Amino acid sequence: MADTEGTAPGRRQVLRGLAGVGLGGIGGIGAGLVLGSRGARGAESGSAEPGDTGTPEAPGPVPVHGATQAGVDRPGTPQRHGSIAVLDLDAATTAAEMLALCADLGTLITALTTATSPPHPALPDGPGDLTITVGLGPRLVRLLGPDLPGAEDLPAFAGDTELDPSHSGGDLFLAAYSHDPNDADTALTEVSDAVGHGVLRWAQRGFRAHGTGTVARNPLGFHDGVIVPRGEEELAEHVWLPDGPAAGGTIAVVRRLRVDTATFRAEPVPDRERVIGREHATGAPLSGGGPMDEVDLLAKTPEGEFRIPARSHARAAHPSFTGSHLMLRRGYAFDNGRTPDGVADAGLLFICFQRDLRTFAATQHRLDEVDDLMTYVTTTASATFLVLPGFDAEHPLGATLG
Repeated sequence: MADTEGTAPGRRQVLRGLAGVGLGGIGGIGAGLVLGSRGARGAESGSAEPGDTGTPEAPGPVPVHGATQAGVDRPGTPQRHGSIAVLDLDAATTAAEMLALCADLGTLITALTTATSPPHPALPDGPGDLTITVGLGPRLVRLLGPDLPGAEDLPAFAGDTELDPSHSGGDLFLAAYSHDPNDADTALTEVSDAVGHGVLRWAQRGFRAHGTGTVARNPLGFHDGVIVPRGEEELAEHVWLPDGPAAGGTIAVVRRLRVDTATFRAEPVPDRERVIGREHATGAPLSGGGPMDEVDLLAKTPEGEFRIPARSHARAAHPSFTGSHLMLRRGYAFDNGRTPDGVADAGLLFICFQRDLRTFAATQHRLDEVDDLMTYVTTTASATFLVLPGFDAEHPLGATLG
């Protein structure tokens, strides 16, 4: 079971139930499903980070300490498996209690993700490339300071008509990623149990296709993660909060998107390519060039038609229309089988990071208006969180917000 609500005593059982979610498939789309557009230049290949091996052998540990949390831009190639949980805390929780909880979580995360001898009892084979990321929902951020980044709620979107309110919002975001799905599940359970008084809203297990850097095929069979900020300079410009108590943090948006892949794949390949704006086989934009090239929104056919169709995803998502920054997307596919009424419950666990919520919100509003790809998408969970700044032994997780 991958989508569950309930009280804290049942949390461990619920999270262990993530192991029952299917492992087959491919991952990563991108607001709503941003497949990749960029205002300036095409993206270069992602640089190697600790944990990137390109081989099936267990990779080494990813550094847990630093100015930013792991699981956002490091490792540079996202781990193949991920498990996330969204929890609520007691309404009476004080700011001091919340900061103490964050510090305790940081200590536990360090123990789980650091190679030691003997290893942590929960991970007898060591941490591999396990990363664990923590974010606070808007209610908790406002408790710390109403003017802090992340205090703003995610707005309502036109395409979210079937969204269950119990799967919208939330106080605490926990995400564990690893090449080993068991390690991700185990780590998520350990950290979630440490919350103690948290109540689970929903949880989900995800998986990705093989890829290099952020690029991998998504559940629709197209390349995703092509156009994202890369390198320290672009990450600083588009992803990390630059100053104040939250410096080194980032604004995350988490959306679970059920995707009607059967209907989409039943369309002829040329029609699918026109919906996306890129070639299916190579990932190259329909305006010409290679897989990593930027789309040319002005390119036309001899008949005067835009090569990137007017309602294609590549055109609708282009930041030139919204004046927004780029998003760093680290999406995962999911497959929960079928709903009680027989609908295939599979698609994208969409996760993106940006310096301000407007980057996502402006893009998603535009997609709802002019993107034909949205007709294949149903949102089943949605939330935003302030991913806390990085931490180390001398500076506990969340300490800068106190």
